[in-house]
Amino acid sequence: MVVTEIEAKSILRKHKKIDSWFLSRYGMNLYRGCTHNCVYCDGRAEGYYVEGEFGCDVAVKVNAVDVLRRELDPKRKHTPFKRGYIIVGGGVGDSYQPLEQKYQLTRKTLELLFEKKLPVHILTKSTLVKRDIDILTKINEASKAIVSFSFSSTNEQISRVFEPGVPPPAERLEIISQFKEKGIACGMFLLPVIPFITDTKDILEKTIQDARNVGVNFIIFGGMTLKDGRQKQYFFDTLQRQYPSLVQNYQMIYRGSKWGEAIPEYYGSLHQMFNILMKSYKIPKRIPPELYAGLLSENDVVVVILEHLDYLVKLEGKKSPFGYAAYSISQLERPLSEMTGKLQTIKGVGSSTEKIILEILKTGGSEYYKHLLFG
Repeated sequence: MVVTEIEAKSILRKHKKIDSWFLSRYGMNLYRGCTHNCVYCDGRAEGYYVEGEFGCDVAVKVNAVDVLRRELDPKRKHTPFKRGYIIVGGGVGDSYQPLEQKYQLTRKTLELLFEKKLPVHILTKSTLVKRDIDILTKINEASKAIVSFSFSSTNEQISRVFEPGVPPPAERLEIISQFKEKGIACGMFLLPVIPFITDTKDILEKTIQDARNVGVNFIIFGGMTLKDGRQKQYFFDTLQRQYPSLVQNYQMIYRGSKWGEAIPEYYGSLHQMFNILMKSYKIPKRIPPELYAGLLSENDVVVVILEHLDYLVKLEGKKSPFGYAAYSISQLERPLSEMTGKLQTIKGVGSSTEKIILEILKTGGSEYYKHLLFG
């Protein structure tokens, strides 16, 4: 492993709109590169500009907390701070990878976010997050916290092959139980599901059962992408060694899409299976509304619910009008409550979507949304 200490110019990364997966407006990378070295990680792809050998070389932003403190100073901000969870972690480096034991950038960041009374959403594969259960409990009591763990499945043998630097699934599940005992909401990001390996009905159902048994508040699901170049080549090298009979299957479904997606037919059948299983276990398929009640602006609540609806309706195999409406609303400057008589002038908002928006503005939620989310 090669560790490079660097000075960052900025830490807080602002999203152009509310991220409905994480309920966040802001995220950060405290490390670039990750020694978890997951075989499928798209952080290895060229587009992320991670220097050196991914999985071995890590850049540590040693001044991250000082920079973040400046960025959170309201006297220095030109625009108001947007409400929502702050994501601690990112796609190019787990904030609880082993180097965190030495540098403690994540711990110090959480202490700063507690000081600023900001809500936090953690996404990690590491059991090291247990070290910070004390400060995360304080954040949760003051302003809310979510701790989410990423899984490709809860199968121990498969995890050893594809997640060589990560604690076993059973240990991650145990940590979820411990956070739940402290009253902290926990999620499972069941992604990426690995084609022909962790996407079978038996493995998917066992993973969902394991998640339910430790009391997760939601499961967010997704298939795997393989971008041409370093990511795809690295994955195929492992596949050739461990599952050589599957190479041809992968070549059939991954055909060089710009974003690394498999063919639509594969994702369609995969999500259909997931939807059927989830209906049996009654676990929300997105972060449920009780975890963001009172946290977001009224427009962002509407955007989140409409984007969730867009996903949930498509899971049912139906066409959805909600995604376009959500995007249009995310571009508005005015509060929707000032436009209640003119909602259909917003692009993508028809009569059925208007009724849902009015219900959200009045009650903070939607019965149709809750039915699909839990059903």
